Amino acid sequence: MDRATFACSTAFFRDFGNSSPGALPGDHVDFIDKADSFTYSDFFRDYLIPNHPCIFSAKFTEDWGSRKNWVTWDGKPNFEHLLQNFGEAVVPVANCDVKEYNSNPKEQLPFKEYVEYWREYIRNGYRSPRGCLYLKDWHLSRAFPEHDVYTTPVYFSSDWLNEYWDAVAVDDFRTPFHADVFRSYSWSANVCGRKKWLLYPAGQEEFLKDRHGNLPFDVTAPDLRDKRIYPRYSQSQPPLEILQEAGEIVFIPSGWHHQVHNLEDTISINHNWVNGCNVAVMWCFLQDELAAVQREISQWKDPMDDWHLQCQLIMKSCTGIDYKEFYNFLKVIAENRISVLEKGLDEESSSQNNSKAAISTLGMLHAVFDLKRTVKVLSSLSANEDFRRLDLTSLSPSPEALLQHLESAIDTALL
Repeated sequence: MDRATFACSTAFFRDFGNSSPGALPGDHVDFIDKADSFTYSDFFRDYLIPNHPCIFSAKFTEDWGSRKNWVTWDGKPNFEHLLQNFGEAVVPVANCDVKEYNSNPKEQLPFKEYVEYWREYIRNGYRSPRGCLYLKDWHLSRAFPEHDVYTTPVYFSSDWLNEYWDAVAVDDFRTPFHADVFRSYSWSANVCGRKKWLLYPAGQEEFLKDRHGNLPFDVTAPDLRDKRIYPRYSQSQPPLEILQEAGEIVFIPSGWHHQVHNLEDTISINHNWVNGCNVAVMWCFLQDELAAVQREISQWKDPMDDWHLQCQLIMKSCTGIDYKEFYNFLKVIAENRISVLEKGLDEESSSQNNSKAAISTLGMLHAVFDLKRTVKVLSSLSANEDFRRLDLTSLSPSPEALLQHLESAIDTALL
């Protein structure tokens, strides 16, 4: 991060706090063509901070192993290569023709069985008595780290979720119309095939809810025009539409709801991430989730001695995280940056592909920006009434001590 971008980010969050000023990108999405002239600071300033979508051209992915090896000469999935390398893996598969609680049911299948289904589905004119099965949420790179699948573009490298999961050695938290986990950012790269995206800026989803407060399964369904069911639909703005070609990467801003249609046989690599620009949005999301749980079981508040703890447990079962783990998440992020600022990075660590190397690559000012955003959110968490009701004696260091360390590290770095 350069000094101009650091100054821009500081001014933005000073003026607008935790939210976007509300400016929308108009009726088009920017297309980033040249990889050699588009910098991290460009992306940070023009898309991350204002929370606007964009599309990266296929030039940004042309060196990926998956694009070279997983695709045939005519742009189709290379089933033989995929079977040879991953045939014995067990993969999660959703049935897009079945709806259960506003989502698709999943099953685990051997990858070779799924490929057999996919080939038969193509031969039968894209029909099958088994329905439309969709392989999704397969963490292939973690299961096969020795394979050259892709390299995360530098623009997406400040990835606090992966950084935390790597630190605590756990897997990550687990389409119809939806926004991404924790209202995170996401990026999606087409290895082959084409997709149609429908994007709604954050906040527009309120106009798409039915009279019970539920979001639609399909935003193109005719039922949305029925005011008896969707009374506010007419107030919504039309979605931004993206046609994503092979090799292109779509950046989805934090909190933007979206629906995706595969227009042909498609393989894509998708990732969710949180960083200093949207960690406050993640914190707001967790507060909203806890409030929803508290409303749902409010009748049990008086007779249940540990009602507040039960609310945390229910929230964690739904979202994958509770307030104490969110504190630990912030602590890991903060301590990694303090370590790099105070001790630097040794030669061995610099050559490794890990979170501390990424922090060092993005520079001191980025680490300071991250710490400042962490202080902002940690201060809010520490003052939160529901957080303070919990037994915090197991947290080390204490929130107060961590805040003092963060503020001292920021002051020292800016001297």
